[in-house]
Amino acid sequence: MNAPLITPKIPEAGRIDASVRLREVTLGRWLELADDVRVEYATIGDYSYLMEGTAAADCDIGRFTAIAAQCRIGPPNHPMERPTQHRMTYTPEYYWPAATRDAGFFERRRGARTTIGNDVWIGHGATVLAGVTVGNGAVIAAGAVVAKDVEPYTIVGGVPAKPIRRRFPRDIAERLERLAWWDWSHDRLEAAVSDFRDLSIEAFLEKHETP
Repeated sequence: MNAPLITPKIPEAGRIDASVRLREVTLGRWLELADDVRVEYATIGDYSYLMEGTAAADCDIGRFTAIAAQCRIGPPNHPMERPTQHRMTYTPEYYWPAATRDAGFFERRRGARTTIGNDVWIGHGATVLAGVTVGNGAVIAAGAVVAKDVEPYTIVGGVPAKPIRRRFPRDIAERLERLAWWDWSHDRLEAAVSDFRDLSIEAFLEKHETP
């Protein structure tokens, strides 16, 4: 039986469940990958976490991003322009051992990377399609299918996902992006925890912006 995932303190190396499967992935510090997470050809930034059953491929995930259970980030496309979309055209060796894999197809698939910014929250069961960019501070509602880029600090939802509202006025969002608190050191973040929790957004910015 797996040990509990939620612990009083996540070690610097992160918490990676034994059931997680990784392929050519660069991992940050202080992150968490829960049961049955699958990640390939990706980068995951510091402090981010992917919960149970989430799969991510061909993507770059920023820092402090929270991805709920059963999400799909960067699902691969099939060759719709071909007479058949079946994998036999790009992985024919599965069926005929002497056949050659279509390297060009996989190169194009790897190139359609999905980018998830910093401090993004992706709700349960959401899908972010290949090649989409989700800006810093955005929110993806549960069950959404995101087929177009999402502006920073914008909440989107639905199938296909559409803007619902902004988290903050545009000027506040721009100030947060300039502050880029997600790049602070571990010690500076610890010192500011009460400010994140207790100050209004305006007071937080006024205190921490460079004079």
